[in-house]
Amino acid sequence: MRIISLLIFSVLVSTELNAQKWLDFMVSPRGDTLNRVDMQKRKQGPWVVRYEEVRGEPGYEEQGYYNDNKKEGSWTRFNLAGDMIAKENYKWGFRDGKQMYYNQMGDLLREESWKAVNPANPYDTIMVPDIDHPDIIREKVIKHESAEVKHGPWLFYNPSLGTVSKREDWVFGQLKK
Repeated sequence: MRIISLLIFSVLVSTELNAQKWLDFMVSPRGDTLNRVDMQKRKQGPWVVRYEEVRGEPGYEEQGYYNDNKKEGSWTRFNLAGDMIAKENYKWGFRDGKQMYYNQMGDLLREESWKAVNPANPYDTIMVPDIDHPDIIREKVIKHESAEVKHGPWLFYNPSLGTVSKREDWVFGQLKK
């Protein structure tokens, strides 16, 4: 009998502790827990956010995951009519990898490539030729100017034909010539 009482007590305590894990959240019509804010007031887990139209700018809704108040992984953006208008990828809260943007008909408008910089390590080492001796290459430590930089191909599409109309190649924020 004592073991059963202890078991019931532990289940009640764990349920109460789990309920106190979130400062705020919402439950979707399907029963999913969304838009969770932990006790340290950080966004966690799956989120759905709606932005209404403001000053002529079209509204949109986006969904994805937060990890410690930073966007992480794949995020999808929809216009208020429900059409997908963007697929973006995040790392450490910054754009990273391929981003794809669409028109209201679902035609691809452009693909962008980004590189996120770890905010815990804002420095990088690059190889630089010596000015006085071009045959000597030295290491130089640099501080990144921003947390995300254009890096890789950017493709701009003609939506009516579905063909690439323009291409830009970026290397760590510098347009390749």
